[in-house]
Amino acid sequence: MPFVELDTSLPAERLPPGLAQTLCTATADILGKPAERVNVTVRSGLPMVLSGSAEPCAQLVVSSIGVVGTAEQNKGHSARFFDVLTKQLGLGPERIVIRFYPLEPWQIGKKGTVMTFL
Repeated sequence: MPFVELDTSLPAERLPPGLAQTLCTATADILGKPAERVNVTVRSGLPMVLSGSAEPCAQLVVSSIGVVGTAEQNKGHSARFFDVLTKQLGLGPERIVIRFYPLEPWQIGKKGTVMTFL
C-alpha cells in the first residue's frame, strides 16, 4: 500500500491536468504494486525553499511496505520518479528531491485494523 505525497511551490494552474492520477499509475508501475493500492496526495502553491533557493521546486515522499527499504531499490525508483516528475512539472532534477520511507504492515490502518491482519 504505497503512499505518495507531492509538495510543490508551483501554483495549481501550472500543474498538468490529472497529475494525481498520473502519479498513481507511475507509482504502481515503478513499485510493482496494484494501482488500486496506491494513495496519492498533491499539494501545490506551497512556500518552499530547496537547497537555499525559493525558485520553483518539488518534494516527493514515497512510503511503502517492502519495496523502498534498500539503497539499491531506491536508486532505481529514484531514477524513474525523476523521469516522471521532470516531465510532468517542467522542473530540472536539481529542483526536485525525493524521500523514501519503508513501512511495516502494522504501521498502516485499514478497515478498522492494521495491514498485518488483512
